[in-house]
This record gives sequence, structure tokens and C-alpha cells, in this order.
Amino acid sequence: MGDHIRPRVRAPEHWHLPVGLSLSTEIGYQRRSFSVDTWTLELRPIIDKQWGPWYVSINPALERAITGENSNKGFEFSPAAKVSYGVTSKVAIGLEYYGSLGPLGHFDRSRDQQHQLFPVLDLDLGPRWEFNAGVGFGLTPSTDRLIVQMILGYRFDWSGGHK
Repeated sequence: MGDHIRPRVRAPEHWHLPVGLSLSTEIGYQRRSFSVDTWTLELRPIIDKQWGPWYVSINPALERAITGENSNKGFEFSPAAKVSYGVTSKVAIGLEYYGSLGPLGHFDRSRDQQHQLFPVLDLDLGPRWEFNAGVGFGLTPSTDRLIVQMILGYRFDWSGGHK
């Protein structure tokens, strides 16, 4: 159990880039009974593209523990990716991957790395709200066997009404 806040900034549409570019920064808190690291920081560059009903995202993220057993390890490489298909204009199904390979410059042994797959459901709740939920399955001995995730997102308009 815990809470995370994840502000995200995105390159404006009027730049007409061939892919979407954004940066998400997450600060999170987990109870000690759920994680040996209670406060964490994540820097997540996001490269994404929409082709009709298909959506693809690649996230070469860096994470570090701020407090807890792993706070002395520095940043770890934690890649993620997503592929989804829009079943309707408001509903998409997909598959998300989350990994944690270990400290930069010295990755963990493969059995100590974490790799998870999440079948997910995305709901478009309007121009400001989004919803994502899934059940994740661990693929290595050091990964949690089962995780349930839910994300409720709100899009802020920082342009002051100027598009």
C-alpha cells in the first residue's frame, strides 16, 4: 500500500514530432510492510506513437530509493513498454511490461532482476480523465508473483486556455 504522485510534461502537439515525447517524474511512498524502500524517485522518459487503434510506448526509466535498504544503490535502470489496441473509442486492451535490471553500470544477475507482464484495460473517461487497471505477473524468482494496479489520471491544462 502506498501513494505516488506523477507529474508529466509533454512536447506540444504543434511541434509536429513523429513520436510523442514526454517526461514523467514520480515520487512515491510505500508502507514498510510492502517495500524495504519507503520513499522512491522515478525519472521516466516516454516515447510513444498512436497508429489508428494501436498504441505503443517505450519508457527507459531510472529509479532510486530515497529512504530504505536500497537508498545507497543510486539509480537503477527500469525499462517499461506498452502495446494496446483500442477496442472502441473509449476502451483499449493491452499488455504492459515493467522491469528492473539493477544499478546503472552493474546490472543484477538475471535471476535477481525483476520482470513483470500486466494485461491491462484502459478507459477514456473524457478529455481530462484516464483510467488504467491490470493484474501483473512476475517472470523471475525475485519479482512479486501477483500485483494488482490501478491508475486514475487527471490532465491539467497549463496553457491558460491558449492552444
